Amino acid sequence: MEIGKVIDFQSLTEKVGRFNLSNKTCLIPEMNRIGTHLLAAVFRGFGINAKIMDTYKGLDLGRKYTSGKECYPCQVTMGDILYYMQEEAKRLGDNFDPEDYIYFMPEADGPCRFGMYNKYQRIVLDSFPDLSRLKIGSLSSEDGYSLAGIIEDGRVRDLRKASYFSVVIGDVLDRLLWRIRPYEKEPGLTDDFIESSMHLMEETLERLGPAKNFNKILDKLEEIIEEGKRIIDPRVLPKPLIGIVGEIYLRTHVHANQDVIRVLEGYGAEVVNASIAEWVNYTSYDCLRSAKAGFGFALRQFRLGPMKKYLKDIISFGGDLFYQEFRQKKVYRRVSPLIDLAEDHSVGHLEEILMEEDLLDFDVGTEACLSIPGIMEYAREGYNGVVNVYPFTCMPSTITSAVVGPLMNELGVPYLDTPYDSSSQPGREAAIRTFMYQANQHFKRNGRKGGTEKS
Repeated sequence: MEIGKVIDFQSLTEKVGRFNLSNKTCLIPEMNRIGTHLLAAVFRGFGINAKIMDTYKGLDLGRKYTSGKECYPCQVTMGDILYYMQEEAKRLGDNFDPEDYIYFMPEADGPCRFGMYNKYQRIVLDSFPDLSRLKIGSLSSEDGYSLAGIIEDGRVRDLRKASYFSVVIGDVLDRLLWRIRPYEKEPGLTDDFIESSMHLMEETLERLGPAKNFNKILDKLEEIIEEGKRIIDPRVLPKPLIGIVGEIYLRTHVHANQDVIRVLEGYGAEVVNASIAEWVNYTSYDCLRSAKAGFGFALRQFRLGPMKKYLKDIISFGGDLFYQEFRQKKVYRRVSPLIDLAEDHSVGHLEEILMEEDLLDFDVGTEACLSIPGIMEYAREGYNGVVNVYPFTCMPSTITSAVVGPLMNELGVPYLDTPYDSSSQPGREAAIRTFMYQANQHFKRNGRKGGTEKS
């Protein structure tokens, strides 16, 4: 690939947006390994040729074509797409055509830099003559990540339902991994089991997802859980329970966060990370809040046109949120009798915590609205420590740290900030070791989760 000098800013509107994925290869960055693979499987079930790109192999390329001032996930995903396209060009030779691919990079509105990833990456791709025709498919939190336009209209709603279901299943498999691995009979058993289970669920979702045969998919999930329980060594005593919050990419991308969950486990922890479904629910919840506020404003001015628009949005986003929470609760009701897994808090409950404590307003937006009350709820539920994982200089997570640090000190709950960039931090192990010592002391004094034991 040769880099050019001319950048056409008009391509930010022409080559970034919603594009029909028929007869295209949809390239999905690997953020959360299990969740992204299951989502790609659902896409394939609906006839979309979805592939997960190898991640972190192109980090040097990501560094080369960024300044270092960008959000760290922007560097990682920049490297992922450049590396993938470079390898495809080598593999296909003269048959390589960038127009055959659509790079999938969603965005978020508001002050978070995530909203600018696809714009910046568009500029970089346009600087390569052979990649200027590669389009970026973008979904936005502004409309609750609607899938309209990527396939035929009659199948959009079914794709959205199956996609959300795959996200929840991915969350359950992640929580199964974190629940079993600290207590496994032999090192490595859990990782191998979860990897094979992920591939099994990929096949199941690709086959049954388009028909929305969710009960049969859950039957398979129950079989996986029953098998996974046999890996647990009942002789291993319960361990301190650590909750993780933070920026969604960093806390779920094991390479970017230097496998922080495994490191915590190495120092004697059992860990629960905030879920991917929580963010999806939040976007629907936030869109519903905005629609209600817009309707109230239009009503006071008695503007019928805007009132109708906002009422339609209220029904649409309210329906999305109701369905998502219903589906999520139904999944956890199926698995909770089988094994003790942490369930998600409703986004409405998290907003109530913020309002009760007067800590932040949902009007501010960003993941701070989830992380701050999420940390408070971890503390209330008896977790023995909380870790905030985020990119270096991340504004929402810095807000979170500023708000909750003093609160955790007052509550006597160990708290740790773990910011990351592409460097290796020499004091990281010492900080985690000290944090885990504090968490163990908290565990000895208070037990965990209100004194309940491991089941």
